[in-house]
Amino acid sequence: MPEGDTVLQAAKRLHTALAGQVLTRSDLRVPRFATADLTGRTVLDVTARGKHLLTRVEGGLTLHSHLRMDGSWKIYAPGERWRGGPAHQIRAILGNETRTAVGYRLPVLELLRTAEESKAVGHLGPDLLGPDWDPDTALANLFADPARPLGEALLDQRNLAGIGNVYKSELCFLLRVTPWLPVGELPDDAARLPLLAKKLLEANRDRPTRITTGSSHPGEHLYVYGRAPRPCLRCRTPIRKANQGDGSRERPTYWCPSCQRGPTP
Repeated sequence: MPEGDTVLQAAKRLHTALAGQVLTRSDLRVPRFATADLTGRTVLDVTARGKHLLTRVEGGLTLHSHLRMDGSWKIYAPGERWRGGPAHQIRAILGNETRTAVGYRLPVLELLRTAEESKAVGHLGPDLLGPDWDPDTALANLFADPARPLGEALLDQRNLAGIGNVYKSELCFLLRVTPWLPVGELPDDAARLPLLAKKLLEANRDRPTRITTGSSHPGEHLYVYGRAPRPCLRCRTPIRKANQGDGSRERPTYWCPSCQRGPTP
């Protein structure tokens, strides 16, 4: 599931494949930008901003994409078979003489002026893996609405950028509170929350497999996410699962009813 760490990895792969190279192929398969042609332009860099990808090209243009739940960018060598999904799921193709980047199932894809990138990412809070990271600002953002459930506050990218559903559940476990606990009821050591979040993402920024437990054994990479109804790694109580959020924003959420205090569904 794409979160700040995996999006950063995607940005690095795209940057290595495309940056400094002239585009020989450009195909944006969304109605609004279907006629846009970036061929002949040099890709300057590919940067991650939270869970957003910014591909900057010569001439002051930026291709903004967001992976959401199951979007992905795949990179192929000449003649290599494309394996990211059926052709009708392809939303973007950027190619040069040595590599082709193919964007599958991209729910957000837009071309904008680089000077106006703030229209796409200006609303984001401090980026856990970015140069603008500020733990004090992130903490203040989270506590701005003390009645809000912690899980929802963590997923709100306006508070801090990069946390997704996996890290939401794992952070709540490490803090020993349920995702439904109001932010204002966090324990006195809540100030460590942004630093703990950054520590988790930084530990996984270069790993092929996300690990929050410190264990590389199969089935022990994560404390609670995806583990229901298996036993908690800490106390052996069965992990529970429920949705959190409203309507289309509902997300499966995991917690240990013994290790974590606070309200539950």
